[in-house]
Amino acid sequence: MNDSPKNPDPVPEHTAGLEPGGGVPPGETPPAEGSTPDAGPQDTHNPTRGWAKGPVLALAVVVILVAAFFIARIWGV
Repeated sequence: MNDSPKNPDPVPEHTAGLEPGGGVPPGETPPAEGSTPDAGPQDTHNPTRGWAKGPVLALAVVVILVAAFFIARIWGV
């Protein structure tokens, strides 16, 4: 039994599929994998961009009331 530890790194001269100089010939590498965005569950909730009509309307009402308040204060009503 050999008690010497083995080197986990392969020796390039003895590795199958390598060309002289360390290159890999076509067909020796696995096919390209899919990209990361394709992985995982599909996103089913896609809210629309921009503001909804309700918050815009509420903000407009508040702005109009504040403007009316200051106009009334200026005129002394």
